[in-house]
Formats: sequence, structure tokens, C-alpha cells
Amino acid sequence: MENKTKTILAAAIFIAASSAGAQEMSFFVTSAGSGQGGNLGGLAGADARCQALAAVAGAGEKTWRAYLSTQGPDSVNARDRIGDGPWYNANGEMIAADVEQLHQEEENNITFATALDEHGRPVPYVSIGPDGNPLPLALQMTVEHDVLTGSQPDGTAFPAGEDRTCSNWTSSDEGSAMLGHHDRRGLQPGLSPWSAAHPSQGCSQQSLVATGGAGRYYCFAID
Repeated sequence: MENKTKTILAAAIFIAASSAGAQEMSFFVTSAGSGQGGNLGGLAGADARCQALAAVAGAGEKTWRAYLSTQGPDSVNARDRIGDGPWYNANGEMIAADVEQLHQEEENNITFATALDEHGRPVPYVSIGPDGNPLPLALQMTVEHDVLTGSQPDGTAFPAGEDRTCSNWTSSDEGSAMLGHHDRRGLQPGLSPWSAAHPSQGCSQQSLVATGGAGRYYCFAID
């Protein structure tokens, strides 16, 4: 009887801790892409998916926004959409205290170990060898470190012209998207930007996969 009581108590503590973590979570990388490449249904569609994924993970009481910029006459800066911070991952680890720290490459806490999905699971990242350098491409396992942002390093929109947002997140064919590396790693040594590493090969799902991603993006709680 005593062992059964201890088991029940341990389970209750685990559930309470999991619930507390979900309540505190205010940042995650989507657990998958939309399946339609860069066509996310615009900002509204991307936001709605952030909200739905957060709700499944137990954090739907917060208001969620996708970290995405748009281009053109009514351009939107990703950094202006995500609230003031601080932001925490599903494990309760702080990602950044505020918008300024978030956009300081040496100051934020976005890494392969902290940029988790909404369930607290790691996102496939670039593996490092014993020498501290990235393994050759042929030795890498699945890598999905490319994250859609459409943003410049400071979180602002690109000027109108060359497409960096898959037609403001409505194209799964023509165009390109600026991608960040959630693991801060590239296939060359050195720190790689989390928000603006390189553009995608195209906007189709196949192009995003070929570039090194799956169409995932960052979600932030604004409250």
C-alpha cells in the first residue's frame, strides 16, 4: 500500500511539474512545418498555428505570434510582433529577457539544447564532432535546423524587392524565404545566426527540405 501511495504521489508531482512548465512556456519552435512550404496562410495563418500548437501543449491561455516579417508597403517587423519578454522554453529555461537581448547574438540563449518544440522536444540539429567542428554533411543525421523568419538579423523586414518571405507567407512555389538556424550551427565552424542565416532554395516543401529544414518557425507568447 505504501509503495502504491508513493507511486501515485510521484505521478501527481510529475503532472504538476509538467503543467507548470507548460504554463510558463512562452517560446517554442513548431514541431513540424505546415506541409505547404512557405505558404503558411499569411501571418494570420502562422499565428493561428502557433496558438493551436500551444493549446495542445497546455499553453493555449497565452496569446501566441509567429516570428515572421513581411515585405512591401505594409511591411511588418518580426521583432514588433512578439511582445516584450522575457521568454522561456518548455523546460522553463530563459531564451531572452527582452527584445534587445533576443537580437544580440552573443547574449541570447537560443541553442540546439534550448530551442525546443512546444512539447519540449529537441529539433534535429547539426551534429558536432570530437574536435568541436560540425561533422561532414555525409555523416550528419536528419537536420531540420532551418527556421522560417523572413527577417534581417535585427528582426526587421527586408525592403521590397527580392523575395525573402515567400510572397508574405502565401507561396509554396515561387520566391524564397530568409532562414535562421535554431541550433546556431552551420556546416562551417563558428556561430550561425538564429534569425538570418541564409535564404531558402525556394518556397516549396521540397525546396525547404533540400535547404536543410522542414518549414518550421518560431512562436512567441506576447503576454
